Amino acid sequence: MTRPIIGVTVSDRSGWRIFPLINLNLWLAGARGVRWGAKRDCDLSKVDGIVIGGGDDIGPELYGGTLGVSARLDHDRDELERSLAEQAADLNMPVLGICRGAQMLNVALGGTLDQNAWQTFGMDNKIKTILPKREICVDNDTLLAKHTGPEPMKVNALHTQAVKELGEGLQVCARDTAGMVQAIERTSDPFAIGVQWHPEHLFYAHRQRAIFHALVAAARARRERRGQNEAARAEARLA
Repeated sequence: MTRPIIGVTVSDRSGWRIFPLINLNLWLAGARGVRWGAKRDCDLSKVDGIVIGGGDDIGPELYGGTLGVSARLDHDRDELERSLAEQAADLNMPVLGICRGAQMLNVALGGTLDQNAWQTFGMDNKIKTILPKREICVDNDTLLAKHTGPEPMKVNALHTQAVKELGEGLQVCARDTAGMVQAIERTSDPFAIGVQWHPEHLFYAHRQRAIFHALVAAARARRERRGQNEAARAEARLA
């Protein structure tokens, strides 16, 4: 069976080291990634799904925030990824958002972000390392829980912003112990999960690889004109 093809958006600055990690996870899950970015061709007609990767903060003007709060912005990437997320919804295409990608998924569907999340939830709760040090709790009866299991798990959360008001059709599926949103998901097709940590760095962990397996199952289902969330749940039962 031909591997599903997944478009992967990454930063122009760090994409050279992040894309290979994401592509490794996609390959292990049975798919193949193609690198996208603001300076690269991005053709939705040539892919079966999308990963919106991590990177700089999202410009607050996209969701009615205050200009000047974010330290590092990439407006070209903002425009590209918001457009891709909106088009994916219209085209019934599955999406996985990673860190900033989870936030962009939320913004594209009409949600907002907390621009100073660590001030809101307390600087003493801030853990910023690529190592899995932040404990999160996954909500039962969510698609994410079907794949990772509902037990608490340690993740590597590097973000400074966080989901605030949810976009249309989304629900929270995980929070950290301080109460900050750490994962969101769409409640109906097309498949969409956004995690505010970096599972691509944790490819040695079965629970993290399972997130990519969910996306690939949904991408394969779209190609075959089957239900995406249903296929993702079936994949979880087989894993």
